[in-house]
Amino acid sequence: MTQLKLVALDEQDLEIVSAHVQDAVVKVGDLEYQASTKRFALEMNRFAWETRTGLLRPKYERRRSILHFDRVLSAKLHGMSRDKKDEVLELLAIRFAPAEEPVGTIELTFAGGAAIRLAVECIEARLTDTGAAWQASSRPNHNT
Repeated sequence: MTQLKLVALDEQDLEIVSAHVQDAVVKVGDLEYQASTKRFALEMNRFAWETRTGLLRPKYERRRSILHFDRVLSAKLHGMSRDKKDEVLELLAIRFAPAEEPVGTIELTFAGGAAIRLAVECIEARLTDTGAAWQASSRPNHNT
């Protein structure tokens, strides 16, 4: 098993990270913003799209991963409550909206309309698989 490690330093890099975390599930309690270090981190169960095996009966897996953003000036949550630590969110995409470059906003969009908006000095993100992996019970379906 090869563990994924990605770094994003520009908008194109962030699109690649976004593709790798699409359909990750995250508990609200696993979101953490550290204002003193300007870091926002989230632990997730990432759907490993790149690990499909088997032609007739495809097998997929999920992996425990950490995604963190550095140089974060503020973090705002929308459509979720920090009090509901066990609420599960499904990550759909990560996008960057530049202001006066390199400053901008990174938006993490979740199913059901929830979102996290990070005001950032620049794009600086890292995605790292932490080792735990297991077979997924099903493949995410975007047709429903």
